[in-house]
Amino acid sequence: MNEERDRHRRQLESAIELAQGVLAAAENGGADPKAIAGARSTLVTAHAARARDARYGAGQLSLGAQRAPTRDACDDGWQRVEEIVAVAEASAAEATRLALMLDNYAASKAARAAEAAARDARRLVEERNHAYTFHADPGFSFGEGWYLAAAAVLSGVAIQIEPEKSQTSQAEQFLRDAGLSSWFQAYRSRPRANKHLPEIVARVFRTDPLSAQRRLRVAFLGDAPISQAVSGWIDRKLAGASAQKKVLLWVRHGAHHPMRNTAYPELVELSQRALSAELVPVLVGDAIRGEVPAGAADLTLFWKDPLFQGPDMRRAQLQFFEHLRDKHGLVGQVGVTTAGMDGPALLGLPTMYLTDAPNPRLGEWVGAVPGYREVVRGDRYLEHISQALRSWVAP
Repeated sequence: MNEERDRHRRQLESAIELAQGVLAAAENGGADPKAIAGARSTLVTAHAARARDARYGAGQLSLGAQRAPTRDACDDGWQRVEEIVAVAEASAAEATRLALMLDNYAASKAARAAEAAARDARRLVEERNHAYTFHADPGFSFGEGWYLAAAAVLSGVAIQIEPEKSQTSQAEQFLRDAGLSSWFQAYRSRPRANKHLPEIVARVFRTDPLSAQRRLRVAFLGDAPISQAVSGWIDRKLAGASAQKKVLLWVRHGAHHPMRNTAYPELVELSQRALSAELVPVLVGDAIRGEVPAGAADLTLFWKDPLFQGPDMRRAQLQFFEHLRDKHGLVGQVGVTTAGMDGPALLGLPTMYLTDAPNPRLGEWVGAVPGYREVVRGDRYLEHISQALRSWVAP
């Protein structure tokens, strides 16, 4: 299909060049009126075809720009869309000018088609949405909410909240509590891709990591003490657990990218290594598929408790991690790549995420967000984890 379009475009350019040559010769008295009319007719048809082709090209490129992996790549893509739209508009204007000279139905019809294509192309640019979407449907990644809120706090990106979903009101409350209501925009189509957000956050952290972390803690946690309901819930759950320092072991079982799901043997191994480092492993995330490893505490599915699903669900979930750090000796978290880890990671909880290959998106945070590590499975990766666990225990 691309080869056919390229060939079609070359044919259009050739037809335009030849017809323009005829008109240039006519200015020097080298062409008769019929040849001039024929050249103009050819140009109207060719410019109309080029306007329609440009409309198609702008539409295709706009989709690619929306899906671009970085904000810079997105902006570059839209700049190219603007250039293609300008081609459609120039061809439409030329088709209309020549059609008026010809004054016949076929030329007028072709010119109108060119103008319609140019208007459609311009509409693509006008409909561009600079906002990022805060998804409020539980079927979307919960962690993207942390990314978007963090990017808005640190870089002032525009936000649109997915309307009429089960968690729309909770999303809006969290963002308002974080002081972000001035960045809200009305929801509409063609937003920026949320895949840009980790990079945006990383840029600010690289400049001043401690300042970035402080700003996020103020926005995400506020200045109120941790809810007694949250602290009491955790204290009851861990009433029989050892008073030793603790590490979170995340469990993931999702339909999206199932290859990233937790493998039970690895979970058991991580639990044993945590115990060897004199840490109490605390399981969080999705339900474990198997027995709870010996010596581990089970707080999986905590996020499904009504306490953590209410109007202030996101702040309550962050308070969950804060109370574990303040009162139960939590020193870090380990798990497969799951976005649930990233809220507390942004607030300063040392984090190791496990992956089979380097993660282009979250790799942006490695070396930028303090304490954020990527562990690629390979030779001696478990020993690297053990070393990190022992360093977390050290004073």
